[in-house]
Amino acid sequence: MELKPKSQSRKGRKSTKIKSIRWQEARDIATRINHLIKAANLTWINQKNISCYRSTNANTNARARIWGLGRIWQLALNKEPHYIIEVISEKFDRLPQAEKDRTLLHELAHIPKNFSGAVLPHTRRGKGSFYNKLSNMIKAYEMK
Repeated sequence: MELKPKSQSRKGRKSTKIKSIRWQEARDIATRINHLIKAANLTWINQKNISCYRSTNANTNARARIWGLGRIWQLALNKEPHYIIEVISEKFDRLPQAEKDRTLLHELAHIPKNFSGAVLPHTRRGKGSFYNKLSNMIKAYEMK
C-alpha cells in the first residue's frame, strides 16, 4: 500500500491553506453608525448596544454583515439585545463615502423597531418591504 504525502488530496491536488478571519474593533465605523442613526432619525436603535468590527480574510461577497444576539442567548447570558455590524475590509474600505453610508444604512435596516436582537430578512412585498424601509431611511439621511 502506497501512502500519499499529506500535502496532497485524494485526487493528487495540493491542498490550499485557508487563511483565518481576523476581526478588529472598528471605532471609525461605530462613529459613522452613530452619525447615521441621528441623521436618519432612527430612534428605535439603541446605539450603546451596537458594536462594530472590521474583518479581513472573510470568504464572502458581502460588503458588510449584521449579527444579532438572539433571545435564547440573551436569556442564557442575562444580556440585553445587542447587534454587531461587521464590515468586510477588502470590499468595504475601497468604496466612496456615500456608498459606505448606504451599505451601513442597509445593515441598520435589518434591525426591527422593537430592537429585540432579531435580524429582519429581505422581504420584498407589501407594506413591510425591507427595500421600502431602506429607501425611506436613505431619503431621511440624504435630506439632512
